[in-house]
Amino acid sequence: MTEKGKFLKKFNEAFAASDVNYIAAQVTDDVEWTIIGDKTLTGKSAFIEELEKMAVDTTGKAEIEQVITHGKEAAVRGTIIMEAEKVRRFAFCDTYVFSGFKNPKIKKMVSFVQEVS
Repeated sequence: MTEKGKFLKKFNEAFAASDVNYIAAQVTDDVEWTIIGDKTLTGKSAFIEELEKMAVDTTGKAEIEQVITHGKEAAVRGTIIMEAEKVRRFAFCDTYVFSGFKNPKIKKMVSFVQEVS
């Protein structure tokens, strides 16, 4: 797996674990996050606010099925499993645009998410 692929795997594992601090450190100040069928957020503060709303006091894990990287763009497909009162599974596919090539941060993120049984 490429370095960018390893980074994205860790980023998605942090998402499943609700590690808001790690996730926030990996995006640009002007990040744009579109959650298809729901909303588009612009700027790091709006991004962090949404992450904090989503953060739950549960055990979560990411099962990454595919990572594709090419230049400043990437895509990750997998499942996030959240365990609280009941187990919930979410299939996802996220696309990313990075700020550059050296020490890149995520500049744009588009998320497709569907709860599955």
